Amino acid sequence: QVQLVESGGGLVQAGGSLRLSCAASGSIFSINAMGWYRQAPGKERELVVRITNGGRSNYADSVKGRFTISRDNAKNTVYLQMNSLKPEDTAVYYCNADISTSGTTGRGLRLDYWGQGTQVTVSS
Repeated sequence: QVQLVESGGGLVQAGGSLRLSCAASGSIFSINAMGWYRQAPGKERELVVRITNGGRSNYADSVKGRFTISRDNAKNTVYLQMNSLKPEDTAVYYCNADISTSGTTGRGLRLDYWGQGTQVTVSS
């Protein structure tokens, strides 16, 4: 089907930067939207940012001005540039994609996919 592979997580000092990558592969007809979510221990998963295939993006208030999402359509890849990181950014970050799969006659099912998650830890 479709697989999302994430990379770029790690340990960084407060004020530092990281860039996360998420590549989608499989029987993809089109990608309607991609985004990033995060979840800290004991907390609910929350939206960080989402970008549509038209280029419109929505950021959580807590990351506006610090995080930037970008997309390489040719590579089916989305990136999250994280600058001025804070300890409260510490969480497992999950890639999410709204994808229409390829069917026998063209476009198939439209489904929501998730990556395995990558740990981001920001030290104070």
